[in-house]
Amino acid sequence: MARLLRHWRARGRPIFHIQHMSTEPNSPLRPELPGKSIKAIVAPLGCEPVIQKQVNSAFIGADLDARLQAAQIETLVIVGLRTNHCVSSTARMAGDLDYDTVVVADATAAHELRSYDGSHHQAETAHQLALANLHQEFAVILTTEQVLRSS
Repeated sequence: MARLLRHWRARGRPIFHIQHMSTEPNSPLRPELPGKSIKAIVAPLGCEPVIQKQVNSAFIGADLDARLQAAQIETLVIVGLRTNHCVSSTARMAGDLDYDTVVVADATAAHELRSYDGSHHQAETAHQLALANLHQEFAVILTTEQVLRSS
């Protein structure tokens, strides 16, 4: 994430930071908890906008689509957490809204999870399955190196 962010900044490309501010009572991403903080290594600089959201998709209840349209942005490169939640929800909506969408496989991640039947799934398995579900249906999945070489 940090390499891509440095690359985007060096080229003056538009950057939109998304911050989850959950209203769920048990969420570590509630506004009053430290879990909602953006990590220092990818923290916004200067006038880079921070768009706050309360649900998984960055398009719901936020002005992301309006900002993208106003800036005439047609391609989105998505990085962040969690691949199977916020990244997936945002990428799916971006695809449905007709944005050319790229999800960066090694600049996204998931946590381990417990399924409906109580079975346990490793974080990497959840991550890879989320990417597989997005690939070629809602987004193109690339690595950081692939994105850097093409931009």
